[in-house]
This record gives sequence, structure tokens and C-alpha cells, in this order.
Amino acid sequence: MTICLIVDDSPTVRRVVRQIVEALGYTTEEADDGKKALAACKRRLPDVVMLDWNMPEMDGLAFLRALRKLPGGDKPVVIFCTTINDLPHIEEALDAGANEYIMKPFDEDILKHKLAQTGVL
Repeated sequence: MTICLIVDDSPTVRRVVRQIVEALGYTTEEADDGKKALAACKRRLPDVVMLDWNMPEMDGLAFLRALRKLPGGDKPVVIFCTTINDLPHIEEALDAGANEYIMKPFDEDILKHKLAQTGVL
């Protein structure tokens, strides 16, 4: 069972991603900010994290840095899904430990491609 944690403050984005990854056979969990996502990871590390950047409480980058410090936190594949699309931000995310980066809006084919690229599909 592959677990995907969907972290986004938009219920619509979480719903769309959930529909796509559940159709691919993933089990999903959701969080609407990085703080809740980190708590979820402390309970049970997911295999994949679909991560927004701009969120209340704790943004995606702060979450990613905290995740990578957890025991086993180097294992989940993290794919940023965000509207932030400038090269310095992309480099910062990759340097912090993101495995891939998707620009919003994205579709099912793009998401499948990124999951395949990272070896979790």
C-alpha cells in the first residue's frame, strides 16, 4: 500500500490530487498546512508527499526542511505542486530535499509523469 500525503490549503486542489492518486491505487491522507502535515508524518511516514508552498501556519518549504530532519524523513518522495515558478524558488526547494516540482495548474498526465519520474508509480 503506497501512502500519499496531500498538503495544500485549497480543498479543491486536495480533492483533485486525491482523485488522481487514489485512481492509481494510492491510499491518501490530507493536511491543509505544513504543521498538520508534519504531525501526520510523525505518526506515520508517507511514501509520497504532494506539497504546496504557500500555506498558513507552516509553509511547504519549512515543512520539507522539518520532514527531512525526522528519522526516516529522507525516504518520502516529495513533489512540490505550486504556483511559484521562478528558478530561485525551484532551486531552493530542490536544495531543501524536494524530488520534483510541478507548476499549478497541472493535470493527471503531468502528475502521473512526475510520479513515474520519481519511481513511485
